[in-house]
Amino acid sequence: MSNQAPQRSLLKPICYVLLLLAIDAAISLGLVSSMVSFLHGHGNGPFEVEYPKGSGFLLAGHPAGLVVNQGHTTNAAGGTALVLVGFGGVIALFLERRSRMKYGKSAWEFELWAFVSILSCLLTLGALIYTFVETRITSEQLIDPEIASQYPFPNRYPDDRWAPENWYGAMLALPISTADENEIIRNIRLMRGWRWNIIPLFLLGFTLAVLASLEVRRTKNSLARSDYPMKQMS
Repeated sequence: MSNQAPQRSLLKPICYVLLLLAIDAAISLGLVSSMVSFLHGHGNGPFEVEYPKGSGFLLAGHPAGLVVNQGHTTNAAGGTALVLVGFGGVIALFLERRSRMKYGKSAWEFELWAFVSILSCLLTLGALIYTFVETRITSEQLIDPEIASQYPFPNRYPDDRWAPENWYGAMLALPISTADENEIIRNIRLMRGWRWNIIPLFLLGFTLAVLASLEVRRTKNSLARSDYPMKQMS
């Protein structure tokens, strides 16, 4: 006869972490959407650059080498965390509690959701690595005003690859209007916000995936122990 005490259910901490993950995922989607709105709105330009002094030209809002795939990846990670893991988790937890109360066993939907939470965590990790690497690779670049003046709007600046955050950051070094400068600064903060927000999104997703996996394992072990005496009697 085993003296091992039964392990406590992890459903309550899973609910808490799930709530935090859904909130953070919604924030991530909102921040990425704000960047997309800026890129298609004010950020699309053109911007008046006073170069050379006493003269000027119009600079297209997007360079030829603008890179936005990291935004799409982050948006996919946030959407997966909110819809499949967040909303799906509410349904899975409801079915799990009902199955335990009515049948004394775990629901297969909960096990499926636990697996989906692991996949979502991996997607967020991929978005985290991709975004920070892409931003780092395209950082520390400057817009050459001589070259830019040779490619006025509607032409696009031809050199280098640019993450939006770095492109508009480099644009601040050009002599543009104060209104454009203030708008760009505000949106750069939002872009940095969604990039750094991937870290807590991943940490919450990882915590949830671990808790869900441990709970699936706990319920399987619990059922195995409860079935053992019946097998001995048969």
